[in-house]
Amino acid sequence: MRSFVLPRLSLLLSLLLSLLLAPLAHAQTEVRIGSASPLSGPGAHLGKDIENGARMAVDELNAKGIVIGGKKITWVLQPEDDGSDPKMGTAVAQKLVDAGVAAVVGHLNSGTTVPASKLYASAGIPQISPAATTPLYTRQGYKTAFRVVANDQLIGRALARQAIGTLKAKRIAVIDDRTAFGQGLADEFARAVKAAGGAAIVSRQFTHDKATDFSAILTQIRAQRPDVIFYGGMDAVAGPMLKQMKALGLQARLVAGDGVCSEKLPELAGDALGEDRVLCAVAGGVDQAGEAAFAAFGERYRQRYGYPLQTYAPYAYDAVMVFAAAMQAAQATAPAGFLPALAKVRHEGVTGPIAFDAKGDLRDAALTLYTYRKGKKTKLQVLRAQ
Repeated sequence: MRSFVLPRLSLLLSLLLSLLLAPLAHAQTEVRIGSASPLSGPGAHLGKDIENGARMAVDELNAKGIVIGGKKITWVLQPEDDGSDPKMGTAVAQKLVDAGVAAVVGHLNSGTTVPASKLYASAGIPQISPAATTPLYTRQGYKTAFRVVANDQLIGRALARQAIGTLKAKRIAVIDDRTAFGQGLADEFARAVKAAGGAAIVSRQFTHDKATDFSAILTQIRAQRPDVIFYGGMDAVAGPMLKQMKALGLQARLVAGDGVCSEKLPELAGDALGEDRVLCAVAGGVDQAGEAAFAAFGERYRQRYGYPLQTYAPYAYDAVMVFAAAMQAAQATAPAGFLPALAKVRHEGVTGPIAFDAKGDLRDAALTLYTYRKGKKTKLQVLRAQ
């Protein structure tokens, strides 16, 4: 009898032990990633681009079944609408902090990114902006602030060199929308033009980011006969501005940063877009070796959403993947656990190699110059920031 009972008891104990250990073997941890960008208002198409790129990354991570610290990770994206408004931006930041997100992709605008960054820093939550270019963002001393695009100093210098060296401009007018991004980029551009010499700033004008009528400032500019008009702002304003430039007979070329350099600009500008009339720079880009991967991402995006990416989706995608890489390197998903690894990360993204300097800026940042031909955004050249 004993010989029968003992094996049976051993089997029961083995089954009980396996049942007790099963939840541990399949333990899961939810990692919530915040996405903050304008999902309403004039910049909604650019903000949705950020959300879409981040969502693609989250879905791919879930498909991989990643294990960190012995636990399978379920990745969750929490998108929030900051309306391109600084007050909404801080409210959204606090909401994400209260939700216990592990990291944040955002914001789009410099004017929302900077005030929000203080809240993330206070909570110890890492933030990667896929779009904000103001130098101030990474100069506040926050160990939580990073970006995967070039900053305004680099973009302003590059565009000034293009305006003077390539477009041969002698007389340049500058307009900005008085936002942190628009004014900051315009200031850097004007400073670089003056430093380079060979061209004069003949007019400096201001508008706002929801303006639709530019007749007064463009009339003043027309009297100065500029070769180039630089605009610091977003495409929602640049499109109507191009229409009014055409109506006033202004033949000047328009030079701008990545806020203007979108796939939607042809729709916003109509036939005023012209051929090679706009020269703009996106604060990122890939060299020839990375073009295939970048193009493949663009095709995956188009197949998923049914329309082409605007500008920032691949940078938002890479931001999420960089967070994931840092968590895997640290074998930790809590912000305090993976933040040191994030500062040291080396990641090959669809936008190129990603590593951060001591401030949180992208090392060896690239810029991509574009123009518009036959109603399509056309790549001209990738530059390394100098």
